Amino acid sequence: MKNPTDIQIKGLLEESKRIAVVGLSNNPARTSYQVAKFMQNAGFELIPVNPTIEEALGVKAVASLKDIRGTIDIVNVFRREEYLPEIAKEVIHIKAKSFWAQLGIENEEAYSLLKEQEILTIMNRCIKVEYARLQH
Repeated sequence: MKNPTDIQIKGLLEESKRIAVVGLSNNPARTSYQVAKFMQNAGFELIPVNPTIEEALGVKAVASLKDIRGTIDIVNVFRREEYLPEIAKEVIHIKAKSFWAQLGIENEEAYSLLKEQEILTIMNRCIKVEYARLQH
């Protein structure tokens, strides 16, 4: 498993507008909430993907990626690694531009599925940290 270069990641972040956040919690104490709030404040449109909540960060949640209309630039995943292959299949199905698994999360099967479809895949990295680090 190999992440894209810093140049590729910076390019993705500069070109992206919509981030679907899979597993976003509506609890401000959770990492997913804090990271998503940071990205929302940075100007990204967020779509919470979580069947167990009504909304997060003032945005109505959807139960699955398939419920989102329009293009998704980044699917940012806050789910355990065993869920990644199924989420990767949804990402392929909706033709999202990229897949981003948060820090500490990676799955070889999901990575292979996404690479076969030439979907830019980042795993085991925090989007908030990378955004802050690559912005200059």
